[in-house]
Amino acid sequence: MLNPIKYSFIIPVFNRPEEIFELLKSVENLDFSDDFEIVIIEDGSSKKCKKVVSFFNSQLNISYYYKDNSGPGSSRNYGMKLAKGNYFIILDSDCILPPHYLKTVDQFLKKKFYHCFGGADTSDSSFSSLQLAINYTMTSMLTTGGIRGHKRAIQKFEPRSFNMGMSKEVFEITKGFSNIHPGEDPDLSFRILKHNYATVFIHDAFVVHKRRLSWNKFYHQISKFGLVRPILNEWHPNTAKITFWFPTFFIFFTFCSLLFSYFNGLFLIPLVTYLTLIVMDSTLKNKNIFIGFYTLIALFIQFTAYGFSFLKSTFYINYLKRDPEKQFPKLFFK
Repeated sequence: MLNPIKYSFIIPVFNRPEEIFELLKSVENLDFSDDFEIVIIEDGSSKKCKKVVSFFNSQLNISYYYKDNSGPGSSRNYGMKLAKGNYFIILDSDCILPPHYLKTVDQFLKKKFYHCFGGADTSDSSFSSLQLAINYTMTSMLTTGGIRGHKRAIQKFEPRSFNMGMSKEVFEITKGFSNIHPGEDPDLSFRILKHNYATVFIHDAFVVHKRRLSWNKFYHQISKFGLVRPILNEWHPNTAKITFWFPTFFIFFTFCSLLFSYFNGLFLIPLVTYLTLIVMDSTLKNKNIFIGFYTLIALFIQFTAYGFSFLKSTFYINYLKRDPEKQFPKLFFK
């Protein structure tokens, strides 16, 4: 165990000064008395957040660095190399911390030390209907199996870079994030495990994750997730799971249900049952029946975007053995 643990928040940002203000305001309100630092890495932004950061200079131990655009993974690595702490906490710029966050992490690690942890993301009352619907489909056991942080997750938790911590030792051994994006966080998690370091999910170390998306942006984001997973399966074969096929199976299942219902309406029962469960669960969690039905839009976008992209990437990467960077160059930063 590190004694003492000195925390450094590592936060890359690209053209989102308004998000940095909200995040730093939440950091300022943390219920934690020990010293910690914040490292902001401006990744080639045209809309810089330097003035926003300077507003907090007197309240927080904060450093600001500007660099040419090279992607979030490279920016996090850059920040960790410059950080003065021995334990790095990595956040996305569109996150907000609850006051207990750092105290929760610190108490957990002092009780049982891990070189890498992750936490969940959640919503709050300020979220729009679209944000709440997307948050549900991205985090629910019924849609993703809880892989983004759930006590009953159906597979081993993979820390994600919107809310992830690692020791300086782990960073130096693994060399940090690779140049793939998205997918750089599970790739790093797998490499951490290969170096025999355990990872852990800290249930109460959650963040509010705003995800400022439109339906179009959500579709393209999820499409990239679908393209990336077969690449990760190729790089880390022992991590491939049948559950990754679920969105693709859902597309096929929906098509068959609709097709066969022409001959017998009973074929629609399994599909309608599943969709009803989604609406009911989302309605109960969000306390709003409109959001419950709105979630169905997010569900079909998520499964369609991921399912087709996953199938496409599986064909090119896993079966034709194409080079990932040549086949999908937009997934890699140079």
